[in-house]
Amino acid sequence: MASDFEKFQPHGLLKNGHAMTIASAFVRRRFDLPAAEDRLFQVDPESRILGRCHWQPGKKRTAPVIAILHGLEGSSESNYVCGIAEKAFRRGFHAVRLNQRNCGGTELLTPTLYNSGMSGDYRAVLEELANGDGFERVFFAGYSMGGNLVTKMAGEFGDALPEALGGVCVVCPAMDLGACADALERRDNFFYQRHFVKGLMGRYARKAELFPKRYPRNGFGVVRSVREFDNKITAPQFGYRDAQDYYDAVGAKKVVAQVRVPMLMITAQDDPFVPYELFLRANPGQNPAIRFLTPEHGGHCGFISNHSGAERFWAEQRIVEFCDALRSA
Repeated sequence: MASDFEKFQPHGLLKNGHAMTIASAFVRRRFDLPAAEDRLFQVDPESRILGRCHWQPGKKRTAPVIAILHGLEGSSESNYVCGIAEKAFRRGFHAVRLNQRNCGGTELLTPTLYNSGMSGDYRAVLEELANGDGFERVFFAGYSMGGNLVTKMAGEFGDALPEALGGVCVVCPAMDLGACADALERRDNFFYQRHFVKGLMGRYARKAELFPKRYPRNGFGVVRSVREFDNKITAPQFGYRDAQDYYDAVGAKKVVAQVRVPMLMITAQDDPFVPYELFLRANPGQNPAIRFLTPEHGGHCGFISNHSGAERFWAEQRIVEFCDALRSA
């Protein structure tokens, strides 16, 4: 029988994966967080990423840190990022809302695009927080694309875990990018496909404006899908043969069995475009380090519950409870 921790009771109007996904993306939320302090993390010699940091008073090094990473075409302002930060801050965590490369208006901070294989960026963030700043306990949370990135980071560490890494939480991690790209091409997912392509092409246009010698403005024709974007732009920019070669190289499905740090993984069986079947194939629940929760409903990164208060956004609350239980481990 599922424990109270594991149970998810969806909002009565949101028992459809599409309804839950859209509601979670567009519902207006207000957050009670102190003013953020901007922090730039050097992730390679040419590139920095922006963190919006909410430090506990006195910046106590013994207080845990949670670093939160958004999904494709999200930012540090995404609802779920702010929601986790708010809940964690109330429990005494320092909260760092991270932007992936180019996100949150940071295109000038790196000459590169971003992709789902850049787990090294978050190893660099961990290194700076732990060894640079001296924080004793650091946790990571990632949604969707961000979930793939931090799962990949955790798997790549394997048994050689940094002492400061306390745990990792992921929601609807896109661990098999090929399966996700295929799902987006279904007719019922047209809205999401259009949304992602519009965002990706807009970001590419801004990069071409800033770095015209590196990014041609034309020559790749019309882009109608995420797979086409990755075939024509992501793969050649990062030295992959094509989109499938890129997907095979960067998916965390290859390393999820190597995760040794405590991990909470949440996914919904009705996620429209991170198919539940990919988790049945990767079988993360076989790994004793991973607590794997798979509610029937939840959509893509939604999990809006039938309860009010902190429990309304169920996955956010589970993440903070999971990390809080590990803070002194």
